[in-house]
Amino acid sequence: MCERGWDEVDVVFVTGDAYIDHPSFAMSLLGRVLEAAGYRVGIISQPNWKTCDDWKRFGKPRLFFAISAGNMDSMINHYTANKKMRNNDAYSPGGRIGLRPDRATLAYCQRAREAYKGVPVIAGGVEASLRRLAHYDYWSDVVRRSILLDCKADLLAFGMGEDAIIEIARRLERGETPRDLRDMRGVAYTMGASETPPHDALVIPSFEDVRDDKRKFAIATKKFHDETNPYNAKRLVQWHDRQAVVVNPPRFPLTQSEMDLLYDLPYTRRPHPSYVEPIPAHQMIKDSVTIMRGCFGGCTFCSITNHQGRIIQSRSKSSILHEIQTMKSDPQFKGIVSDIGGPTANMYEMRCTKPEVEAVCRRQSCVHPTICKLLGTEHGPLIELMKEARAIPGVKKVLIASGIRMDLARRSPEYLKELAHHHVGGHLKIAPEHTDAGVLNLMRKPATDDFEVFSEMFNRESKSAGKKQYLIPYFIASHPGSDLHAMIDLALFLKRNGYKPDQVQDFIPAPMDVASAMYYTGLDPFTMKPVYVAQHLRDRKLQRALLQFFKPENYFEVRRALEQAGRQDLIGQGCDALIPSLPPRAAVERRRENANRSLDDDDAVENESKVASPRRRRQNAKSSRFAPGKRYRPKKK
Repeated sequence: MCERGWDEVDVVFVTGDAYIDHPSFAMSLLGRVLEAAGYRVGIISQPNWKTCDDWKRFGKPRLFFAISAGNMDSMINHYTANKKMRNNDAYSPGGRIGLRPDRATLAYCQRAREAYKGVPVIAGGVEASLRRLAHYDYWSDVVRRSILLDCKADLLAFGMGEDAIIEIARRLERGETPRDLRDMRGVAYTMGASETPPHDALVIPSFEDVRDDKRKFAIATKKFHDETNPYNAKRLVQWHDRQAVVVNPPRFPLTQSEMDLLYDLPYTRRPHPSYVEPIPAHQMIKDSVTIMRGCFGGCTFCSITNHQGRIIQSRSKSSILHEIQTMKSDPQFKGIVSDIGGPTANMYEMRCTKPEVEAVCRRQSCVHPTICKLLGTEHGPLIELMKEARAIPGVKKVLIASGIRMDLARRSPEYLKELAHHHVGGHLKIAPEHTDAGVLNLMRKPATDDFEVFSEMFNRESKSAGKKQYLIPYFIASHPGSDLHAMIDLALFLKRNGYKPDQVQDFIPAPMDVASAMYYTGLDPFTMKPVYVAQHLRDRKLQRALLQFFKPENYFEVRRALEQAGRQDLIGQGCDALIPSLPPRAAVERRRENANRSLDDDDAVENESKVASPRRRRQNAKSSRFAPGKRYRPKKK
């Protein structure tokens, strides 16, 4: 501020992530957009939330505080699917944990209010977007009310916020109040008990209804997801006791020229110079290029459609090539573009071919249960982009690291040829997710046939290119609908095809996702049919072990799963056997280590109880890791 001669800033951003000036990070992109519009911006990264001192670092903002938990929901950032604390934070220097609180949006908004009373507080980001209505919270295992009522923000901007934040800044600058901004698209707000909601709004089941009745929770989920097409979405109202939470229709998608303006801004593509330690997320993303946003896949376990929208928004080829040229001039650039993609690698410039139909369409997915006949699936523009990108002098390799949508890729043999011959660095990520037809249907994923056909085509093209290249398939354990029998079939598929996944995904019920509603209610919101759910951690542990049945340390869990499912025929020496009859030595040693560790923990608890007062012992007995008052423990190993 001193170097620029500023005596105040217009907008103060507060984020739970370390600051990286790269367009893949929301704070950088939004800050640059406001800067380009002529506003003075201050950004406070990972502040100490225990006092409001950091919120006063830039002085009182002239217009508003903009609050975000970061690029991820803070609870998903902190905890695994087994509700254990993660060992690292990819968005923090050195990968250190403990630099942001649980439910960071709440703490940050409250500190902003404490720092300067009367300054508008605008919440945004993924965490706020996915919690804008009553939602199931996996970590506390309860239905929580809208985040607006807990964080006390004046306004919540959901979705990708570049367009919205400029409108907010301009209207506040003109003297309007946050109450005047309630007519904006892409915002949510709360109304006082004496206020009347808009007459044109669609009322969904109240917070009290969805909290007490799982069937009504499923109904509310369906109604919410039915109103996500910006061209026909209705305004939603959900009552919380005597207060109404209003969610306006989403903002319209950006045009190609608007996308180009965003990504052509002068990013340094580096972390802030005050950081000494490397930031893992930057190491992964620094040489990548975003070519599009949005996803029309509509997978029930994915939050991308909720946040970025279903309509694909693509940059122009010239803008993308210009960014690669800019990267090439950086002395630190090694000549390899690590990725050109987005939420998926091969949806670039794909949209509905009939805008008049798109304006009234209410499909949840353009590719499930079948690919819509009106969807443009031409890979030509992407193939042309790939060819020109790798032809830039000084660029040695342009890789594709974003996930490939297999059902689209198999429609274009030319795309697969270009991909296998020029854009794979030995391994290609794909996400078949499962093999069971019922589970795949609940996921809104294509049948296993797509994976098998794609695999055959890719292997054939790799062979013709004279390269040894491998597919890395990703699968999910414990997704709603997936029981032990489905997971055993998946394990057999992996064995028969020679796949030994190093990494597996445990299903995490993220707020507002359709699959999360299935997990909580045991119902498919769109059919209201019952769905099997593995809710107990012991059941989830068995499903995860089956995905890595070949690891000795998983032997006893796999055996328990097979015996529980009545599949003892898969124990022994048969060609389909998943595990041998006798446990390997490594499995026995691992079990012994776990038993010894458990005994040590029990001794520690016993010793602690001996020295603790009776009152302290009662508190320990009642305490829970996720109970109110229990704080995030950043130094826990």
